[in-house]
Amino acid sequence: MGTDPIPTPSIEELQDDPMADGTTSIFRRRELLRPQHVPQKDRIVGRDREIETVEALLKPAAFGDPPESGFLFGKTGTGKSLVAKHVTGRARGIAQMQETDLTAAYVDCDQYNTETRAARKMAFEVRDAIDPDRYIPKDGVGASRYYDALWDGDGLLHDSDSLIVILDEIDKLGDDTAEILSKLSRSEEAGKTGCYIAVVAISNKTDYTDAPDERVASSFQDDPIIFPPYDATQLQAILERRKDAFKDGVLEPGVIELASALAARDHGDARRALDILRSAGKLAEKDGSERVTEDHVRKADEYSDLNRSIQVIKNGTPHSRYALYALAYLTKSKLSDSFSTGEVYDTYCVIADVVAGESLTHQRVLDLMKKWTLPEITESRHTGGGKGQGSYRTHRLLHDPDVVMSACLESTSDQRNVLDALSESSI
Repeated sequence: MGTDPIPTPSIEELQDDPMADGTTSIFRRRELLRPQHVPQKDRIVGRDREIETVEALLKPAAFGDPPESGFLFGKTGTGKSLVAKHVTGRARGIAQMQETDLTAAYVDCDQYNTETRAARKMAFEVRDAIDPDRYIPKDGVGASRYYDALWDGDGLLHDSDSLIVILDEIDKLGDDTAEILSKLSRSEEAGKTGCYIAVVAISNKTDYTDAPDERVASSFQDDPIIFPPYDATQLQAILERRKDAFKDGVLEPGVIELASALAARDHGDARRALDILRSAGKLAEKDGSERVTEDHVRKADEYSDLNRSIQVIKNGTPHSRYALYALAYLTKSKLSDSFSTGEVYDTYCVIADVVAGESLTHQRVLDLMKKWTLPEITESRHTGGGKGQGSYRTHRLLHDPDVVMSACLESTSDQRNVLDALSESSI
């Protein structure tokens, strides 16, 4: 019998371990600064209208009546997921008071980015809420098997009055979007279950055009719910209502104002504001300081997502950087923000020939481009090209093209030579 790969020390061995000391000179409630934390309503800032609109959609479910589905649009950090989770949680609590069976499921489509994965996640969330002992296979079956677990025969939802499904970052489902929405919105009318089903679909793309097609459009409210960016005043209010994440007197004057001002530069991203303040606290803790200062905030800003992304780019292999530079160049010089692998490859070949004197194969460059999606430098999706064009993969840059181009080619001479070659080419 093998040994435990992660041995656990005895209580006696841990008596004098510094890690056993749970106290901190800085934090009181760290969870308040986590973007995933869903606070009470009095901590939510500047989203009263959006909360009321989502309440109107979901409130009927708390009383056994059919809820409505809706789309929430807005940039990252504008409170879409927060509001959806907050209202759904309250509706579920009120349903318990009313002795109504309301089930909810949350699916992060960035992680569960196919119909089968999303259906599996949804089925397991419902299973865990209604019948934790029910067997559902984890793999080896298609999406239909997970839908069957929900509403066919003695499906889980036959014991529920309503189901609310939150599909976060639904655009990551790509071509599977319409299929899963159709299955959810049509299950009721097909008589598969007596359970009412509402979908709250969330997208970071305000111009998202892959939203429901004609098969499901009638099941959603006509007007999407748009979440505008927070302004500096609202970001400051958000941080003020979370400052009890720290012990009293820890935050020096000006810290919250500076953190909110820095976050306001990035299209009013509340997640960014929380990340800056949390990182500032961690830096102070690391320094052994009992106060969080403006200097800690500025240092935290230096470790922002953008700067981390730049470091990731600089650490990339040469040809992966040349391919990324090609996408950045196309993004800056063309009227589109999404490009096929073929377009990226043609541009890459010019760059690679100038800098390295050789270029890799089309397939190898495609593999390199796919790797930039993991650290969220790019977004990649497989799409249909229309009649006679077949299917292909497209790539979209998620950062400022000028910043990315500078990180890909640090040498001024390389940048100049590449731009000259690209301007002389037919690209």
